[in-house]
Amino acid sequence: MGIFELVITLLLVGAVLALWADKAGIPYPALLALAGAALTLIPGTPQIVLDPRLALALFVSPVLLDAAFDASPRDLKQNLVAVSSLALIAVGMTIVAVAFVAKHLVPGISWPAAVALGAIVAPPDTSAATTVLRRLRPPHRLMVILQGESLFNDASALLVYRFAVAAAMTGTVSGWSVVPMFLITCGGGVVLGIVLARVYLWATTHVDDIPVSVILQFIGTFAVWLLADHLGLSAILTVIAYAMTLARRAGRVDARHRISSYAVWDVAVFVLNVLAFVMIGLQLRGIVTRMKTSDWHTYLVCAGAVCLTVVVVRILWVMVMGAVAQWKIRHFHGRQSMTMPTLGGALIVAWCGMRGIVTLAAALALPDGSPTMAFPYRDLIILCAFCVVLTTLVIQGMTLRPLLKWAGLKDDGSVDREIQLARAETARAALKVLAGHESRPAIETLRRGYEARVRLGQGQSVANQHEHEGSNLGDLQRRAVNAQREALIDLRARSIIGDDAFHAAEEEIDLLELAADERIRPQA
Repeated sequence: MGIFELVITLLLVGAVLALWADKAGIPYPALLALAGAALTLIPGTPQIVLDPRLALALFVSPVLLDAAFDASPRDLKQNLVAVSSLALIAVGMTIVAVAFVAKHLVPGISWPAAVALGAIVAPPDTSAATTVLRRLRPPHRLMVILQGESLFNDASALLVYRFAVAAAMTGTVSGWSVVPMFLITCGGGVVLGIVLARVYLWATTHVDDIPVSVILQFIGTFAVWLLADHLGLSAILTVIAYAMTLARRAGRVDARHRISSYAVWDVAVFVLNVLAFVMIGLQLRGIVTRMKTSDWHTYLVCAGAVCLTVVVVRILWVMVMGAVAQWKIRHFHGRQSMTMPTLGGALIVAWCGMRGIVTLAAALALPDGSPTMAFPYRDLIILCAFCVVLTTLVIQGMTLRPLLKWAGLKDDGSVDREIQLARAETARAALKVLAGHESRPAIETLRRGYEARVRLGQGQSVANQHEHEGSNLGDLQRRAVNAQREALIDLRARSIIGDDAFHAAEEEIDLLELAADERIRPQA
């Protein structure tokens, strides 16, 4: 089977597995991991070598932008301690523990290579967990912590990965340069991301063609990553800052562009996940054929020990973190904006340590040149990385649903309350636009609809809405939609609602805008 036929077949298999996973309530990456493992057993599969320099840019940057775009700065700030402890301390502990385990079991591996292995398997990809959790509606704070962790643990782990790979390939590393270089790459990446986002928004202001707009979004994402990487900055933090800046300033994009863009990005993220597991499966096929009989025992023991280490370290740290949080609340009685951490919540966070596309992409990005330029123990590291991904996705991913039901965690309703508030406030803004216009059956229909939306929620009215003139119903409805959009943006800007409620209300307003769009609905 040729490469093209293989990829098309596997995309079809991935689509079928995703449908089945959705009905079964399990994360579809778990089934993709099993499919990738099955590729190693198929004789005659082609050998595909991906340029290691492009692996991270291809697989990570679009997925990272998609996640960062929906992140809520307000909610992340409120949960900064929990998010940073997981993204920094837990990741650091995992890197150290895995490096010691690998060095103990495989004495020939160098410390930089062992640290690189630790950095590859350290960052959890909680997108698989949140896929399951969203269906079961756990407390909002739990979702914020997991989503925030998945953004920033990639940055911390891949920065360590970058230094470890350089040290393993050159044999030298300057300890005095690590800290200032770390600060420069992080701070410079954030600044670059913000600047590039503003440049992109300025450059694409007058782009109205939807296909061109979506293509420019992908080109911009890859260009941001490659530029940051070329400048020696943190590409992860650059893309995160870029995406979050776009999200805060792109609220006035019209509905046609946004809905089309979201649909394309959802498909792209799915395809990239499928391709990542295909690529790692084909890499494993080559590893199996090259591996000597004497190496099997050592490699499998090392892979199993690494899998156990990443799971145990996360569980221990989350439990310690939860116990410390409870002790501080009970003994210091400080201001508490969140509820007391529970054992059930800690168990869910600890069990949501599934590894995914970032781990696979980092493993594929290891240098694979001539024998003198190849990364030391590359085959072992790729095998360990895939075993960690497979084990965590299958075991943790498939048991997360019953564990959450056993823990009895329920949605606290905070997002629903904010959505109701947003509906009421945006509907009031629309009614201000309709006020003063002559009474006609069509206008009265609009007015009654917005009055019904006001009754769905509670909240204070939004001031300073502009009055408009005009009698055309379509034009009037579009101005009402624009008033709602401005009111919604204002609610988020004042931190009255978070981004989850913002996007839910934004979707409803987009549907109203499409209904009022003369390009879609002909005038009678």
